[in-house]
Amino acid sequence: MTKPSLKPRNRYVLIGDLLVIVISVMGSFALRLDSGQLPHYFPAIAMMATVALAIKTPIYYFFGLYRRMWIYASINELKLIASAVTTASVATSGVMLLLLSTEIVRPGMPRSALGIDWLLSLVLIGASRFALRILAEQGSTPNGDAHKALIIGAGDAGALVVREMQRTDKISYLPIGFLDDDEAKQKQEIYGVPIIGKLDDLERVLENHQVDEVIFAIPSLPGKFVRDAADTCRKADVPFRTMPGIYELLGGKINVSRLRNVDITDLLRRQPARTNEKLLGASLKGKRVLVTGAGGSIGSELCRQISRWKAEEVILLGHGENSIYEALMELQEDYPTVKFTPVIADIRHADRLERIFAKYRPQIIFHAAAHKHVPLMEARTNIEEAITNNVLGTQHLVDAALEADIERLVMISTDKAVSPSNVYGATKRLAEMLVLDAAKQKSRAFTVVRFGNVLGSRGSIIPRFKRQIALGGPVTITHPDMERFFMTIPEAVHLVLQAATMGQGGETFVLNMGEPVRILDLAKDLIRLSGLEPDEDIEIEITGIRPGEKLTEILWEEDTTYDQTEHPDIFELDGDEKLGNAPLLELVRRLDTFSQQGAADAIVSALDENVPGAKINA
Repeated sequence: MTKPSLKPRNRYVLIGDLLVIVISVMGSFALRLDSGQLPHYFPAIAMMATVALAIKTPIYYFFGLYRRMWIYASINELKLIASAVTTASVATSGVMLLLLSTEIVRPGMPRSALGIDWLLSLVLIGASRFALRILAEQGSTPNGDAHKALIIGAGDAGALVVREMQRTDKISYLPIGFLDDDEAKQKQEIYGVPIIGKLDDLERVLENHQVDEVIFAIPSLPGKFVRDAADTCRKADVPFRTMPGIYELLGGKINVSRLRNVDITDLLRRQPARTNEKLLGASLKGKRVLVTGAGGSIGSELCRQISRWKAEEVILLGHGENSIYEALMELQEDYPTVKFTPVIADIRHADRLERIFAKYRPQIIFHAAAHKHVPLMEARTNIEEAITNNVLGTQHLVDAALEADIERLVMISTDKAVSPSNVYGATKRLAEMLVLDAAKQKSRAFTVVRFGNVLGSRGSIIPRFKRQIALGGPVTITHPDMERFFMTIPEAVHLVLQAATMGQGGETFVLNMGEPVRILDLAKDLIRLSGLEPDEDIEIEITGIRPGEKLTEILWEEDTTYDQTEHPDIFELDGDEKLGNAPLLELVRRLDTFSQQGAADAIVSALDENVPGAKINA
């Protein structure tokens, strides 16, 4: 490794230190002695100056005092200076005391001068460094045309924004004040900029102060407040922007479009559900857990959350080798103590499933594998695939789980399974029925978890909207009144894991997902939270409802009753499915035959006739 060389600017710092060392030595004697005594001690002064120069300079270099950009000096640099000066002074004092004891230095010297020299060195070395920062902090004074900025958030991010405004002439901004809800910060100042109110005072401040721009400097600010504050700014005709979090900058998530990396929870419009972590830890720790569809958005998050609870082994089962490989690499890096076993397999192959279960002996199964895209599954060429994967695959998984005496199976379902209007929803409802029927017939702890759309999942609406915004629009939606229930990926997984601890067998659990959200509102929120304006910066285009889509979804049929569980955000549905064991299995056999024949019309007719509430527009 090559030794770091002195940068040109630090050579002047070194020269300054040489002068400071001599001045400090002379000053220590001058402060200790009368002026008439100084000539008598000149030999001691010269000796100490020589020793100090020989010792202190290398020690300062060793401590890195010549490898720092002192215009950014902080408390850490102050600690470094104190350590370097103290070490150098102790070493110098030791050598001088040794010389004095051998009477090499004649006449002697007052030993208190050594302490005075340390104090003077500390002050002068520190002052010389921080003088550079003080000069740099002067910056340029904003001219009269500078934008007057109001900063929301008086934390580290807000302070960083203000300091940059004051230090550089590359941006012409004048910070006029902060808004922050912290009671202890009220009427205080940061870098000379006052905290003039709380977040609720935004409207008042915009009315009473000249504000040219509002800057949100709280990266973790809840989405509801961002929306409300943005509306206030728009009403006052004041532009606003959001500062990204430092984790977004470091993670490379901010691109040349300068869009804010919107937190998915900003779009949720409710508080995310939480779990009883004590129950989760007890149910998963030390278990062998198999996840189907482990390369998908929900499946991979299931694997992450399960790994947190120290499962003995997590078996990642999926038929897409690339997605399984990517999930495996991430999991092994994040959870090095957990055993991960990747299995490339298709749940449609019953014999393969039986061999996998016999070899790895999983105790708990989370079933997340499914074809899920409504328009693709509505296409005549793909209807049979929806049957073989979503229905027959689930049947094979259930049979293999029964044969292997699996302790617990949790199937992930969708609100589209309720009164389905498309093939995907109907196949998921049949899959639910197969799981619940097995739980009833064999008295097993097999359960179903049903929830709405997942924000940010692969191939879902949010990534598509983000791509459209990044390209400058338009953002396309199918109908202005289209609305859906939404949840985040972690929230969905929390619910699934919680259901694994609560289910005794045969239950259908549903999350309290709040009120449905209009897709149009979601698109507008995403555009605004990206720092742009809908219909001004980004056009919204209505494309028309696609086959199989409904304007609204429901979580259960109108005649279904439900009970509150021990978890405040989870409901348990009551009532048995209308198809009994024998008719259900007969229907599956018929669908299997139709799929082998490629008889799409027959499949749709069978689903319409037998799935509760089905009205498939195929």
